[in-house]
Amino acid sequence: MADVAELDNMDVQTQNNNSRWESGDPRAWDDTTATAKLFECSRIKALADEREAVQKKTFTKWVNSHLARVSCRISDLYTDLRDGYVLTRLLEVLSGEQLPKPTRGRMRIHSLENVDKALQFLKEQRVHLENVGSHDIVDGNHRLTLGLIWTIILRFQIQVIKIETEDNRETRSAKDALLLWCQMKTAGYPEVNIQNFTTSWRDGLAFNALIHKHRPDIIDFDKLAKSNATYNLQQAFNAAEAHLGLTKLLDPEDVSMENPDEKSIITYVVSFYHYFSKMKALAVEGKRIGKVLDHAVEVERLAGRYEQLAGELLEWVEHTVGLISNQKFANSLAGVQQQLQAFTAFCTLEKPVKFQDKGNLEVLLFTIQSELRANNRKLYVPSEGHGIADINKAWTQLEKAEHEREVALREELIRQEKLELLAQRFDHKAAMRQTWLGENQRLVSQDNFGYDLPAVEAAMKKHEAIEADISSYEERIQAVVELALALESESYYDARRIGAQRDGVLRQWGLLRELVRARRARLEQNLALQRVFQDMVHMIDWMEEMQVPLASKESGKHLLEVEDLLQKHGLLEADVAAQAERVGALNAAALKFTKLEGTGSGGGRGGLGQNWGTPGSHPTLGGQGGQASVSA
Repeated sequence: MADVAELDNMDVQTQNNNSRWESGDPRAWDDTTATAKLFECSRIKALADEREAVQKKTFTKWVNSHLARVSCRISDLYTDLRDGYVLTRLLEVLSGEQLPKPTRGRMRIHSLENVDKALQFLKEQRVHLENVGSHDIVDGNHRLTLGLIWTIILRFQIQVIKIETEDNRETRSAKDALLLWCQMKTAGYPEVNIQNFTTSWRDGLAFNALIHKHRPDIIDFDKLAKSNATYNLQQAFNAAEAHLGLTKLLDPEDVSMENPDEKSIITYVVSFYHYFSKMKALAVEGKRIGKVLDHAVEVERLAGRYEQLAGELLEWVEHTVGLISNQKFANSLAGVQQQLQAFTAFCTLEKPVKFQDKGNLEVLLFTIQSELRANNRKLYVPSEGHGIADINKAWTQLEKAEHEREVALREELIRQEKLELLAQRFDHKAAMRQTWLGENQRLVSQDNFGYDLPAVEAAMKKHEAIEADISSYEERIQAVVELALALESESYYDARRIGAQRDGVLRQWGLLRELVRARRARLEQNLALQRVFQDMVHMIDWMEEMQVPLASKESGKHLLEVEDLLQKHGLLEADVAAQAERVGALNAAALKFTKLEGTGSGGGRGGLGQNWGTPGSHPTLGGQGGQASVSA
């Protein structure tokens, strides 16, 4: 689009100069120069009119050269484009696209609508239309009609030109690219020096050099003379029309003038560019077809190679499907992990190689079919079961088996991981339970109950707390048992060890409960003994108190005193008689505990004797205690 703006600015500048001369203001001229300026103004206007006439003729021929494809033709560029119908057909030919159907009718509004559709299409093609409206074309505005056609030529003929230089790989476009192309093609031709699209073409040698470069058989360039411009131009134009099929857009007199019209020459030269570019493309295509023909002899060898590779691939697929369809897995986390690693290696190492072989097979078959098509031969049909469809079907089965294998492996891995975590949880809990059970076994094996009733009662309360703690711990023991059952139900590989550890916990639990029951029995015996000791102590204290009045030798000094002492003594005897039953019960209890110690039923863990001893071992139950009991 930058080249479009450049060429348009050039034309607008010239037209502005013409307008300035046409609307010249005599008041601004000096009388001494008025005549010269009027002459200059007339000369410039004549040149502008001449240029406009050349452009009109060139553009008309150019339009007709393209409209010939749709059997359409114009005679006057300014009038025949007014209805918009021809303009629409021209844009359809150039773009290859379908434009909105023109509105039928000969009224001005119909023409405006048709032209507006064409201009709207150009805007959609990102063609910048400056100061060009549908009314300008319908009204036959010469300058804007020529400008519209030139814009179309730029968009669809010149803008597409891209030339890449060989030295610095610089990319150019549009006018500069076309000029560079001309320079490259005519390099080395004597007296041909193309620097522009005006004066460099006046002698006709540049046109002949372009043709001779591509078709030296139709131009004898050495016989051309620079001084014979008209002949050179006529020779080039006739040869292009007769041998290349290019419409003669220019006449010799249109070029062999002082200042040829640049746009007209560009329009004609660009037709040479497109023709020779197409010819080059056809030559390249011919070489490609020749290369395909040269490789046609390889078809049979390639077909044999295809059959061999297809057979090997299908055999591998069948064997692999049989292997990975096996859903038997190792019954351990490490074993499943190894199987998953092997499967991953298959997916990342072995299978990609075979997938590449499969792709190479498709490419090989495509190459065979392409060469056969290029030679118009019957397409190759692989043997039964070796076609691409058969290979794809087998590959689909492989991928299905692979997916099922992966899903099963992942599920088994998750199951084994859960089992491993469950086993770790079991080991942790079992270890904690065994430690706790061992500590409590040692605790309940100790009989340090104390040597008096308050200490034994405190030991009993502590024991009851221990019993409550142990009783509440039963749920935790059951949790360990349930974990072991869960592992056994899931066929955990180390279930035998888990079962043995669970049984060990249960044995320790049973032993602890037995120890607790035995300790309670000992505590209850000890508590009963201490209570007997306390009663005996109280009894001894009472007897010691009674010994004081009984040991008194006072007999009274007179009758009343004697009677009073007798009365008191009688009361003492009644009190002693009342305590005789209690003393007998205490003696019986003491004898009972003595027998228990003697038979060893209360021994084992220090025995009852070391805690409560015999009646004679008590500090107050010694000889005196025995005597008091006998006296009683």
